[in-house]
Amino acid sequence: MGQEKKGLSKKAYQARAAALREKLVQLQVQLKQVPFKVLLILAGPEGAGRGELLNTLAGWLDPRGLETFSFHEPTDEEREHPHQWRFWRSLPAHGRVGLYVGSWYTETLRAEARGLRALDQLTHEAERIAAFEKLLADDDTLIVKVWLDLSKEAQGRRLRELRADPRTAWRVTDEEWNHHRIYDRLDQTAKLIRKKTDQPGARWTIIDAEDERARDLAVGQLLLTQFERQRKKQTGLPAPSRPKQVAPLSSAGLKRLISLPLDQELSEDDYEKAREKWLGRLHHAVRGALTAKRPIVFVFEGWDAAGKGGAIRRLASAIDPRDYAVIPVAKPTDEEKQAHYLWRFWRNIPRDGRVAIFDRSWYGRVLVERLEGFCREEEWKRAYREINEFEHELTEHGTIVIKYWLHISHEQQLARFRERETTAHKRHKINAEDWRNRKKRAAYEIAVGDMLALTHKPHAPWHLVPADNKRYARLEVLRSAVRQIEAALES
Repeated sequence: MGQEKKGLSKKAYQARAAALREKLVQLQVQLKQVPFKVLLILAGPEGAGRGELLNTLAGWLDPRGLETFSFHEPTDEEREHPHQWRFWRSLPAHGRVGLYVGSWYTETLRAEARGLRALDQLTHEAERIAAFEKLLADDDTLIVKVWLDLSKEAQGRRLRELRADPRTAWRVTDEEWNHHRIYDRLDQTAKLIRKKTDQPGARWTIIDAEDERARDLAVGQLLLTQFERQRKKQTGLPAPSRPKQVAPLSSAGLKRLISLPLDQELSEDDYEKAREKWLGRLHHAVRGALTAKRPIVFVFEGWDAAGKGGAIRRLASAIDPRDYAVIPVAKPTDEEKQAHYLWRFWRNIPRDGRVAIFDRSWYGRVLVERLEGFCREEEWKRAYREINEFEHELTEHGTIVIKYWLHISHEQQLARFRERETTAHKRHKINAEDWRNRKKRAAYEIAVGDMLALTHKPHAPWHLVPADNKRYARLEVLRSAVRQIEAALES
C-alpha cells in the first residue's frame, strides 16, 4: 500500500511464516485427538488489522477444522433471546478452532463508543463475560484472547492510508473516524474491560499491531504455545469415575424432600371442578406473559414414574400449540457430547413470547451424571454455580423460569413400575435402567436434596410437588404455574 513500511522484512516474514504455517496445520491434526476446542478472540481499536489478520490465519490453517465469526448488531431474533444465546450457538465443537474477529466484547465496546453504557453497565457486562469465559475454560476450552494494540497516531495514519487507496477506502466510515476522535476514552474503557476479564484460563495478551507482519507471526506463535500448554494439561486430567459414596453437600434440601407430606387426597369430582378453573387461569396468565413478550421456561424433574408426562400434557392443554414446544431430554447425542453440557439447552431456549417445556433438563448434570460417574467430581460440583448463572441470565432477560420436582414414595414408585410391566400400552415406559436407578434411591435423594438447596433462588424457585396422588400433583403444577407467572407479571 505505497512505500515499504519499516519493520520485519518481507523475506524474513515469508521464511518464518512458512515454518509457522506447517506447525499450525499440525496443531489442527493433534486437535482432532484431544477433548477440547480452541477459541481465538481478536480485539483491538479500529485500524489494528483484525480483518487482515483473520485472512492470514485462515490461509495458514486448514479450513476444514476452522470456523470464523464476526458479530455485528443483533438481529431481531437475537434480541428476542437472552444476551448470550447467540454466542452459545456459535461455539465450535471439540477438535475445532473458532476465530472471532467480533465476539462478546464487540457489542459492549461499540455501545461505549456511542455513549450508551454507564460505568455500572460496563462493569456488569464485563463480569458477565468473565463468568461466561470461566465456564468455558473450566470445561477445558482453550481461550486465546489477543488485544491488537495500536497508538492513536498509528491509528490515524492507518485510517488515512486505507482511505487513500481506492480498494480499501470503503472500509473507513464516519464511525471509524469517530472512534479515532474519542480514542483516549475508548482506550480507558478497553483497559477496564480487559482488567475485569483477565483471569486464569482466559488471559489477555497484548500484541503490537503497528507492524502487520510481526503482528501476524506473534499471534500465530501465541496460538501454538498456548495449545501445547493446554494439551499437556489435558493429559494429566483424571478420567471420571463412579463415586463410592454419596455425601450430602447440604442437609437443608434433603430435609425438605423427606419431610414433604405425600398423603394428599383428591376425588375425581373435586379434581375436575378445580382443574377447569386453574386451566382457565393458566391460559389467561400465559397469554398475558406472551403479550408482554415474556418467554416462559418450564422445567420438569422427578422420580421415574412420578407422573411428569401426565402433568406436562395437562399443563400444555392450557397453551396454544403454536406457542410452545416440549423438549424431551434424553442421553446426549455424539454431537452434544462434543460441547459444553449447557449447549444443547441454550439451543432450545424460547424467544420472546414463546414457551419451552423441558421434560428433564440441565439438572441431569448434578443428578444422573453425578451418581453414574459421567463427569468428574469437580465438574458436577461447579455445575451448581454454572446452572445458577445460566438461569439468572434467562431471568435477567425477562424469562419466567418455573421448576418442578415431582416427588413420590418408594412404595408408590414400585406400584407404578409393576403396573407398567403388566399394562400393554404402558410397557414401553419401563426398562432395566429404571429398576437399576430405583436401587440407588438413597443416593439419588441426597443428590436431589443438594439440587434443591443449592439452586433454589428467588428468580428461579423449585416447586416441590407431592405426586403419590396423580390428580393432586397435576392440579398443584397448574396452581404453582399460575401463581408464579402472575407474580412475575405484577412485578
